[in-house]
Amino acid sequence: MKTAHFILVFCLLALASLFAYASDPSPLQDFCVAINDPKDAVFVNGKFCKDPKLAKAQDFYYSGLNIPRNTSNPVGSTVTPVNVAQIPGLNTLGISLVRIDYAPNGGLNPPHTHPRATEILVVVEGTLYVGFVTSNTDNRLITKVLYPGDVFVFPIGLIHFQFNVGKTNAVAFAALSSQNPGVITVANAVFGSNPPMNPDVLVKAFQLDKNVVKNLQSKFWWANN
Repeated sequence: MKTAHFILVFCLLALASLFAYASDPSPLQDFCVAINDPKDAVFVNGKFCKDPKLAKAQDFYYSGLNIPRNTSNPVGSTVTPVNVAQIPGLNTLGISLVRIDYAPNGGLNPPHTHPRATEILVVVEGTLYVGFVTSNTDNRLITKVLYPGDVFVFPIGLIHFQFNVGKTNAVAFAALSSQNPGVITVANAVFGSNPPMNPDVLVKAFQLDKNVVKNLQSKFWWANN
């Protein structure tokens, strides 16, 4: 009888552990609306897969991350992504890469968040002031000045930035834990949404004069990658 009870308890624990570890797959895009008729299906969570027998080296290859990018823009930085859009073989593998170039004396990768990925960044040239802000209600700012060879981690979903505090160009590379990490540049998303957000919402949220809000809405014209 004791043996039977032990087996029953063991089976129940095994089933419980299965439920404890079960979960939906992580999203690989902003949303995926369900439909009943598969004929109307356009997107999947990720990308459709090629027959593995037809895969070739080019599907897993990208060239050009050694080339410096032009940073002549309002924020003084350029992000070069290498994700599933550039390397189809990354599909389902849960990883991607970026190169970030920063102009001297204040090149900025503005405050932004990756909704689907943690980021680990390594500096190869220059000096960067980097940081992220923890979630409500603490909103604690965690920062560090990085030099070549230094590595810093930005946890998934948290607002973060990099700022070139040196007098020379800076370069960093970062790996992200998603084939399509997504990016939301805070200022652009809030003040540069399409269509524009009702100014009254922003006036109340930021406690600003409406004319200031409208002026800000006119400035944000591009989304950093």
